[in-house]
Amino acid sequence: MSVRRGTGHSLRGRLAAFDDPDAMLEALRRLRQEGFSQLEVYGPHAVEGVDELLGRQARALPLIVVAAGGLGAVGGFFLQYWGMALSYPLNIGGRPLNSWPAFAPSTFELAALAILLVGFLAFCRFCRLPRLYDPIFDAPGFERASQDRFLIWIAEREGRDDRELLRQLLPEGDGVRIDEVPA
Repeated sequence: MSVRRGTGHSLRGRLAAFDDPDAMLEALRRLRQEGFSQLEVYGPHAVEGVDELLGRQARALPLIVVAAGGLGAVGGFFLQYWGMALSYPLNIGGRPLNSWPAFAPSTFELAALAILLVGFLAFCRFCRLPRLYDPIFDAPGFERASQDRFLIWIAEREGRDDRELLRQLLPEGDGVRIDEVPA
């Protein structure tokens, strides 16, 4: 939620910039201990421990991919079985109508196709992509998150003014800078 300030802008939150991933990780720990729950981390590379502190678990994506592969294989086999044994049965050379060895390559291909498509779409959904625009992209210094800075976006908590608390938790200096992000 946005909160109106006297400057005429509504603030979405604050952006803390760090030079060092360890300092960013320690600040993230302190923020979580103080009850900040809407946090987002941006950086040039993955930092171990961030997902645990943000409460994210990547258990759903592998399950979705395995389920897509199973459904793709079953669907591919059933599609061929339906066509060859039920819908249009032809007795050619005395072979059985349900010739599963002949169905194996296409079944594998349809399972792989389902894994690829569903896996890609699920990955995009979990990463919240495509994200063509977000007001945080206009924050000063945000472009450095892909180069050499580690950023924590801290959402404003409704009905609270956390400026002083953030100054205590994240003292500026030593590679730390805090900016407000307008909505």
